[in-house]
Amino acid sequence: MGAIKLQNVEKWYGDVQVIKGIELEIRNGEFVVFVGPSGCGKSTLLRMIGGLEEISRGELLIDGREVTSEPPSKRGLTMVFQSYALYPHMSVGDNMGFSLKTAGAPKAEIEQKVNEAARILKLEPFLDRRPKALSGGQRQRVAIGRSIVRDPTAFLFDEPLSNLDAALRVEMRYEIAKLHQNLDATMIYVTHDQIEAMTLADRIVVLDAGHIAQVGSPRELYETPANLFVAQFIGSPKMNILPCRTADGQFTPEGGRPAPFDRSRPAVGVGIRPEHIVIGAAGEGGADGTVDVLEYLGSDTFVIVDGGPLGQITVRAESDCPHRPGDRIGLILPPEKLHFFDEDGQAV
Repeated sequence: MGAIKLQNVEKWYGDVQVIKGIELEIRNGEFVVFVGPSGCGKSTLLRMIGGLEEISRGELLIDGREVTSEPPSKRGLTMVFQSYALYPHMSVGDNMGFSLKTAGAPKAEIEQKVNEAARILKLEPFLDRRPKALSGGQRQRVAIGRSIVRDPTAFLFDEPLSNLDAALRVEMRYEIAKLHQNLDATMIYVTHDQIEAMTLADRIVVLDAGHIAQVGSPRELYETPANLFVAQFIGSPKMNILPCRTADGQFTPEGGRPAPFDRSRPAVGVGIRPEHIVIGAAGEGGADGTVDVLEYLGSDTFVIVDGGPLGQITVRAESDCPHRPGDRIGLILPPEKLHFFDEDGQAV
């Protein structure tokens, strides 16, 4: 089992509060990703769960057992860090089995668990090598294998792919996703990379300055953000937010043309994803703009538009987009794809 529950958890450093009343339940076998900008508290919260940081207030329960004050060794969790921290003088097999050896486990048990972890992680050909003879991705797999042999209640990952190049990050994302499928274990993963969050998570916890901004599946956060912070943090390129006015059942983008508005509260901003804007002729749609820059990415072209009073607008277009810098275009905003936000940044 690996159910984890945080009840009104806080972290204080003197008079400074960095974790502010977190309430969260993580189900057994779930893959949960903590994501947010630098300084939002995601690594601190992970370390509090692992026992490496003291919980100032609140309670932590693992499988219903209150462990708030217990040391890391009593929590049944294991952590995989950004740094591999492998012993350079030991072989891969010895590195993976070291924690079992120091705990006094029988040699046959150590060998059996190391071989099983190596099979899962495709490390069997490398068990006799030293870490210096491995690639970065292989070393990270050894660090994960060191955790697997302990048969933990849950895995805690603290930005494990940060030291890898782009190609290895993609490869290791796949490895970690397959690992979760094979082990069906609870995993909590910290990253600042929203692509890792979107591709790996069952649920994402978006943190903002020590608060939970929103919790949900990747699709829920992308399609129904609860506030401006989540709307602009999740998605690449980020959601366009256009200033607008609402009155008499209509909304009007700054400098644009009125359109129907059927929400219960007034809004000061309207959001739309780059892929949902349709480019038309000038005079069509909700507003006009001038093509400023084209970013060709092969499968797509990002059209950066100067929207005048609306500011800079990004449109995801087809790769063979016919427009050129200086072209005057219309921006069609499909009503079913719009998100409205009030003056406090909350979704309307």
